[in-house]
Formats: sequence, structure tokens, C-alpha cells
Amino acid sequence: MSVPYGTAACEPPDSSDSPEEHLARLLGRALNSFELPDESVRRLDCALAHDSSLHSAHHGGGLHRETYRHTWLLADGSALTLWELAHNTAPGGEPQHEVYVDEEELRTATARLPLPSEAPEFELPVTAVAFPLPAVRQTYASDDSPDHARRLLRRAENADRPGAETAALLSTACAHRITQAFGRPSRSGRTALCISLYEHAFLLGDGGEISLWEVEHTVTPDRRHMCEVYTSEDAARQAMERRAAQSC
Repeated sequence: MSVPYGTAACEPPDSSDSPEEHLARLLGRALNSFELPDESVRRLDCALAHDSSLHSAHHGGGLHRETYRHTWLLADGSALTLWELAHNTAPGGEPQHEVYVDEEELRTATARLPLPSEAPEFELPVTAVAFPLPAVRQTYASDDSPDHARRLLRRAENADRPGAETAALLSTACAHRITQAFGRPSRSGRTALCISLYEHAFLLGDGGEISLWEVEHTVTPDRRHMCEVYTSEDAARQAMERRAAQSC
């Protein structure tokens, strides 16, 4: 359940914000953003979507505080949540914002606020977030599709990448499209990693269609981007699981 921000505590969220812009706005107004673990901030570099909702509020005697739950969907399919505390209990009554990675830390910070105990308070249950994933456009581009296929196969570094037979078939491609697939590996690493899955679909001259599945990741010794290409989605997702396991 998403609830609009209270105007006294936070500026209204802009639904057009990208995940990066939303994070920048949150960290920019939080007084303690420098205390966030570097690992958490690095993981958010790979965010694909975000959601914000009001979690609880307390109002009375001219004082108020609200807590918000900000959740990002990461490229490896996992989710990361930051908790925001907004209140006006500081001297002067100016709105202040704090951010925490742990809900228990949020509760501790909330308990320190000088709020009247008899004031009305409510808390919303934490529910699963349904992320608005981008719609897939089932359209083809006809700009030199055989060359796109050659470049895709050339940058593939996995030993079991498609061979000469697939390359010959794709030389007859007359159009292609690229879409990003979503879904998480069964395990995720403890360190920051970025794993993305793309489908490259090719329309062949005889009217048939063939797809190649590209896994792009940074699970490499120097964290450089590596490309692997497979002829089936199952094989690509198994590769994603292997890479996620390597990062544990």
C-alpha cells in the first residue's frame, strides 16, 4: 500500500524519478546519510525500480514524525530497503530527515524523539512490494541485424557460447529486438554485484525466430563487465545462479 507523503514532513515523491534520482533525493535530505554502509549504497547503483510507502506516523501537540519505507529492485533480482524517519522535534521545529538500513535502528531512533505519548499513532503492515516493471515492446528493428548478431557473439566470453551453426543461421536475420528479462538467481552474494539478463530475438528471412540470451555481470576479479551468451533462457539463468554463488 503506497501512501502520499505528508506535506509537513517530506516533499511529495515524483513518480517520474528514476531509481538513481529517488536515491539522490533521499540521501540529499537525510542528515545521517554519511553513516550508511558503503556496500548498501554500491548495491543501489544497479537498481532497476523503486517503491516508497508510508509505514507509520505520530502526530500531537504540534509535533509529528513519519517513517517511510523505500525499496529498490536490484539487477540481481533481490531487493534493498532503506527506512526514512521524518520529524519536526528539533529546536526550531524545522523538518529533519534520517535514514537507516535496519528497521531496529529506525525504532531506536524513533524512541529517542520527544513526542507526547498520548498523541494518536498508527502503523501500517509491511507488505510485499509489487514493482512496476517496464513494459516489453514486441517490435523489431531492421538496422543491420546480422552485424548485431556478429557483435553479440564476438563479445561472448563463455566457453559454451553459440558456435558456427548459430552464427550462420543469424547471418540471414532481417530484424531484431532486445528486451531485458527480470528474475532473481536462487542465491545472491554478500558483496555488491550486478547481473543482468537480456533477450536478443532475431527474425529470420524465412519468417522464423531465434533468441540468444545474454548474461552481463561484474562477477570478475577486477569487477569489469563480462558478457556470456546462451541459446536458451534456462542455460542463461543457470549461469546467473553460478555467478551469484561465486560472489558468496
